[in-house]
Amino acid sequence: MEIYIENETFDRSEKLTKGEYENCIFNNCSFADYDFSGFKFIDCTFNGCNLSLAKLNKTLFRDIKFKGCKMLGLRFDTCNDFGLSFSFDDCLLNNSSFFKVKIKNTIFKNSQLQEVYFSEADLTSVVFENCNLMQAIFEFTILEKADFRTSYNYSIDPEINKIKKAKFSIFGIPGLLDKYDIDIEQ
Repeated sequence: MEIYIENETFDRSEKLTKGEYENCIFNNCSFADYDFSGFKFIDCTFNGCNLSLAKLNKTLFRDIKFKGCKMLGLRFDTCNDFGLSFSFDDCLLNNSSFFKVKIKNTIFKNSQLQEVYFSEADLTSVVFENCNLMQAIFEFTILEKADFRTSYNYSIDPEINKIKKAKFSIFGIPGLLDKYDIDIEQ
């Protein structure tokens, strides 16, 4: 029988019982390599937690806020996709995967997204605010109405991605043309 926990705060916890967590707050918890398979998180906030390499098989994340979290190598593509929604502020998400994930309107703010795999994902209206996207992979990705104006180090091929009405700053133009190996002076 799964447990149901509501309106609880967890400080520095390292173990959770499998179940449903609603409107809970997790502060400075170490969940590195943790198996969250089948867990359900709804309207929860993770502050300063380490979730690196956690297993997310069929994990439900609905209306989740991640703030200041270390989240290296996470496979969001294995999550339960029903109602999948979250935001990231000041997070380290390097080497994570959003392959074929549908996360419209997601906000990535002040985050490191180096070598993140976004191939075939639906990132419609996603905001990348002041994010480092060095070597992030965008292939056959829907980026319509996405906002890259303050982000940097991205490389996006407009020929294989859908970028209609996406927003870029003038300083981001090289990231759209780098496959042509041309010199652009600013």
